[in-house]
Parts: sequence; C-alpha cells; structure tokens
Amino acid sequence: MYESNYTVLRQVIADKSVIRHVSQHRGPDGSFDLDGNKKTWNSALSRFDQTPLWENGAPGYDGRDPLQPQPSIVFIPAQGASGPRSTIIVAHGGGFESRTGCEGMHVAGFFARAGFNAAILTYRLKPYSRRDAMHDMQRAIRLLRARRDELGITDKIAVMGFSAGGMLSGNCATHYDAGDTAASDPVERFSCRPDAAVLGYGAFATVAFPAGIFANPFKDDDRSEKLYLAPEKNITCDTPPFFIWQTNSDDPRNSFVLGAALTEAGVPFELHCFPDGVHGLALADGNNDLYMDIPHVAHWAGLCAEWLHGLGL
Repeated sequence: MYESNYTVLRQVIADKSVIRHVSQHRGPDGSFDLDGNKKTWNSALSRFDQTPLWENGAPGYDGRDPLQPQPSIVFIPAQGASGPRSTIIVAHGGGFESRTGCEGMHVAGFFARAGFNAAILTYRLKPYSRRDAMHDMQRAIRLLRARRDELGITDKIAVMGFSAGGMLSGNCATHYDAGDTAASDPVERFSCRPDAAVLGYGAFATVAFPAGIFANPFKDDDRSEKLYLAPEKNITCDTPPFFIWQTNSDDPRNSFVLGAALTEAGVPFELHCFPDGVHGLALADGNNDLYMDIPHVAHWAGLCAEWLHGLGL
C-alpha cells in the first residue's frame, strides 16, 4: 500500500525537486522569500497520495495563508522489509515560517531504504502557532496508530525533525497523553507519546544557558510559554529515548543542556556533535540547500538507523 508514494519520492529526490539553493532564499530586496520555499514544497507535495490528519479539516485551520495546505502526512512504506515495521514521522525545518524540502523528503527516502516506514509531515507554520504545529505532529502519531492495521505497520512511532522540526519533535517527546478513551473521534483515543525522538540541529530553548546572543533571560513577558516549549525543562522519567546530533556551528552547549536533563531523569540518549559543517545539512550528502557534502557528518543517518533498530523499532 502506498508503494506509488515511494516511486514518486524516488523521482522527487532524483530530480532534486525540493532543493532550493540558499542563493534563491532571498528576494531582490534582501528579504526571505518564504513564499518561494512554500511553493517548492507544495509543488512536490501535490505529486503524492496525501493523508489529511483530520478528515473534516484541522481544528483552527482557516486558510489564512493560501500557501499552507491542510496539515497532512505522506506515508512512505519501508523498502525491502517483511512484516509490519515501525514508522518515523519526518518534520522539515524552516524556522516555523518556511519549509526546507531536503529535510523532509530526502531524509524520508533514506530511512525508507533503511527498513523503516516514513511519514513526511506537513505541519502548520506562522501565522499559526507553535502549539498548532505540535497538535499536527501529535495527531500524526495518533493517526498512524489508529490506522496501523490498514497500513500494515506496528504501533511503534519515532519523531524526527531538523531545526524547527527538531524543536517540534522535542516538544512532542515531552508533551503527550495516553489518548481520550471517551473521545467521539476514534483517532483521539490513541496515545500521542512517541517511542523515540531524533533531533537534528534543533530543540534550542531560550530559557536555558546558552540562550543565544539575541535572547534576554530576564525578559518575562511570555516566560511560561518559553518554559513549555523548552524540551529540557519538561523531561520526566517517562520521556522516550533521544538521538541528538548537530554540528558545532550551532552552540553544542544547547545539546549538552538537553543531555544533562535526560541524564538526570535516567532517559537513554545518544549525542553527536560534529566539528565540521553548518546548520541545515539534512543528510550532509550534497543534497541540501547548501550543496554541502560532508561524509563524516553524513554518518549520523546510519548511526541513527542503528540506534533505532537497537531500540526495537
């Protein structure tokens, strides 16, 4: 089922349909061409058999941005696998304003070939809120579990994201529930707790040290929301295992802070900080908006696949 999606994905990857070099990310006036990135994503997305997260539309979705479709997943079946397999929800980055295609579609292709089902998530961006984006990923987890027999998958779900998608994955790995057994919507009866979280150069908070050169740690106007959205402030003993990777161009102390919180709670994690490369590398195989091919950094994907298999996913 959905084998046609893998065929389309192979073509999207071969054509580099979602690769948009950073030189094209700004308009003539120097402003970010957010619409251009969204159009690139939407054009590729239209080629797939998409699954909306809500049959009758997402709560709060009002079409205020015509370039944002209803939140959905594109299900990519595991390749070369026999029997039901676990699924990785893949969330692109883009600062919650844009969509970096290689962090969604190219990554999904790698992990489908590694024997995992993949679900490419299209989540809501600004002007929708971070909470809306979280609800989209939480709904994707529930939906996959609700349809596991139809899809031929297990109920094991990992969330994986890059940059903003990594932040989103960290949020959903630290805020979840067991489902509402009394819900009229049967999908809402399923748990949205992921079984693992993979964070690629993401999950950076503004409430912990280091908070970034532009952050004011003493500004309390929305501190409660910042705390809610800081994964390292919401770790419990029930938090699922984490795989964290980044290059040192992003301050690695952010990952150290998250690792320390996981250690204190006794939550297993694996952490890789690579000395070379910059933010936004995706698979670091040249198929990214930077055109950067860094073989040492590219090892993260194979290490991550081994780690996930080791967890029984």
